Amino acid sequence: MLVDSHCHLDHLDLVDREGGLESVLADANARGITQFLSVAVDLATSASLVDLTTSHSNIFSSVGVHPLQKVEQPVPTVDQLLALADAPNVVAIGETGLDNFYSADSFQWQRESFINHLKASQQCGKPIIIHTREARDETIALLRQYPLQAGGVMHCFTETWEMAEAALDLGFYISFSGIVTFNSAEDLREVVRQVPLDRLLVETDSPWLAPVPHRGKQNEPQYVLEVAQCVAQLKGISLEQLAEITTQNFHRLFKIPR
Repeated sequence: MLVDSHCHLDHLDLVDREGGLESVLADANARGITQFLSVAVDLATSASLVDLTTSHSNIFSSVGVHPLQKVEQPVPTVDQLLALADAPNVVAIGETGLDNFYSADSFQWQRESFINHLKASQQCGKPIIIHTREARDETIALLRQYPLQAGGVMHCFTETWEMAEAALDLGFYISFSGIVTFNSAEDLREVVRQVPLDRLLVETDSPWLAPVPHRGKQNEPQYVLEVAQCVAQLKGISLEQLAEITTQNFHRLFKIPR
């Protein structure tokens, strides 16, 4: 059994997909992926995902505003996040964080939003999902300033081993996406080799970042299998072992009974 620990089911293009989302989930189930965390990117999707998780016992969701949403969103308040986080099957806060790669000009907005997410995580006791690009020092500094008992995950990790190590020291997990299969990602594969097995997750971040050999296609949760195969090979263990370990990690981090 595998878990897609980070996807965006509500952003999949299903126009030409016979069977819609149910077909996407069935394709994933057929490849052994049986649980999904569909991650929110704004307050509206945070609310709408509750309907999806209510109708599917194997789908979980989060509450948060993505750091690249400034053009559309005011800074979310702690109270707004907490109110949404109280819904059934909401297991995390985020995704949130800092991005100096795509949107350095909105850094102050991102910082205020990130801090509010950290405070919400502190108050509700749910782990946080972090997006970080070229903001290593600032991200770690805020995590130290606002320590989280529930911890969290650095999702779709593409940064250095030094940042991964700092996050691990703060109790965080590290999640890898299809990027790890890209030809240009040897430095990232070296980070995979160093992350302890009990702190490792796999994800798709679908509908983006389809792994090899599916690049150029819409990414889907079923392709977390290719991510897991690559990570298992890098760790020198079987796919079955990697699947069991990452599933255990997912349930431990997000406090989901097995």
